[in-house]
Amino acid sequence: MIRNMTDTKQRFSNSKTDSPSLRARGIYLLPNLFTSAALFAGFYAIVQAMNGNFEYAAIAIFIAMVMDGLDGRVARMTNTQSAFGAEYDSLSDMVSFGVAPALILYVWALKPLGKLGWIAAFIYCACAALRLARFNTKLDDEQQDKRYFQGLPSPAAAALLAGFVWVSYEYGVSGRDVFFGVLKMKWMAWGLTVFAGASMVSDLRYYSGKDINLKHSVPFIVMLGIVLAFVLISYSPPEVLFFVMAVYALSGYVMWLRGKLRAKKLSDLSD
Repeated sequence: MIRNMTDTKQRFSNSKTDSPSLRARGIYLLPNLFTSAALFAGFYAIVQAMNGNFEYAAIAIFIAMVMDGLDGRVARMTNTQSAFGAEYDSLSDMVSFGVAPALILYVWALKPLGKLGWIAAFIYCACAALRLARFNTKLDDEQQDKRYFQGLPSPAAAALLAGFVWVSYEYGVSGRDVFFGVLKMKWMAWGLTVFAGASMVSDLRYYSGKDINLKHSVPFIVMLGIVLAFVLISYSPPEVLFFVMAVYALSGYVMWLRGKLRAKKLSDLSD
């Protein structure tokens, strides 16, 4: 009887010891729901592009971008970060912001260019994969300035391409038309695709917004600006969203140029 009691206590002790590891292997539902929604939106964009519904495909990319932004915020606010969530988010990003935009641009405009078309699409897709891999390897780097991304984030690059497609569709211009009698849309799409891919793997700095604390109070003017932003987006979503993404994509180059000019000015003063 004493032996049985000892065995029972030992099993109970082992179960208590194992329980934390079981919890550690668990999957948090809330943030991964947003990640799954982003993955679904990316897959939906691919399907719609294959069916020729480029407007729906572009909108789906923006929805994936919103869902991807929410899953990280929700995980941090609810303290539900996990290694599984980080890996799942990267795989979702590769589909939604790497493969999907590349296929959309290829089907919409790049296919008539032959090898040059699919090479541009592959360059973008490969750069998105490299960008995500580099981002994951620096997650635990405490010396990295969290206020800035290194290279254009893949969701912003995907939104830039999707916004271009959406604006063109809004004005009735297809990917194989001639714009203003001079510019061929397929070459504009080719240049924008390569530009977005190169920006992702560059060393340019882009503002991350991670220093914004949603729990803190903000001035009234900030709330007014947010309301005006929603009004502008609702008034003309394709133009406003594409303009915002284009400005953000160029901001890294502006910051780089400003840094170069500042360094040259300091060098001249020291001489």
